[in-house]
Amino acid sequence: MISLDANIRNTKTKGELSSLRNNGGVPAIIYGGEAQNETISISKKLLKSLIEKENFLSNVVTLNVDGKPQNVLPREIKYHVISDEPIHVDFLRVVPGVKIRIEVPVQFINHEKSPGLKRGGVLNIVRRKVELKCPSEKIPESLVIDLDGVDIGESFKISSINLETDVVPTIRGRDFVIATLAAPTVMKEPEKPAEAEAAEGEAGSEAADGEKPAADGEAKDGEDKKAAEEKK
Repeated sequence: MISLDANIRNTKTKGELSSLRNNGGVPAIIYGGEAQNETISISKKLLKSLIEKENFLSNVVTLNVDGKPQNVLPREIKYHVISDEPIHVDFLRVVPGVKIRIEVPVQFINHEKSPGLKRGGVLNIVRRKVELKCPSEKIPESLVIDLDGVDIGESFKISSINLETDVVPTIRGRDFVIATLAAPTVMKEPEKPAEAEAAEGEAGSEAADGEKPAADGEAKDGEDKKAAEEKK
């Protein structure tokens, strides 16, 4: 689980918020549950390092607010339109029993054990993330698909992933595809038929034979000229 230090903030004006950001902080808010909303600040440097890691928005974060830990879920990050720096974060309290919607990443393992991939097959990923509805305390870190023994032509559907009974996809009523293992996209050029090669060989022979009479004719013309000169 990710851990992040935070401090209670009492900023009330735009000037105070600007000063907070200029000093390396990012304003944030914690909401949800029966407790009151909390306005906090976190380190921009630490936040950016977490954002750069994959799936930050799908992970429960332990926020140490002035030394008191509480589990939250990052829900929205706002960025500056020009600098693209994070300027505000919304955190949702993780309240046991409360269901939320969240996108969970799909993870593929054992690529080296797939006979289909060894033969040049291509893993076509249809969905890199799947939206789930689940209790906030039961959010899966990822949906794991094992490629061990998988051959060309096989597909992976949501039904092939074991989910807890109270963890369900938001798409209901159909067994949607997550990925397929397809045949290689690069096809070999077909070999020439033996008959075509034989026909090309015959055509080449005829062309070669046709050149010989022309050479003989040139030699004959030369002999006729020599004989005419001798008569003179």
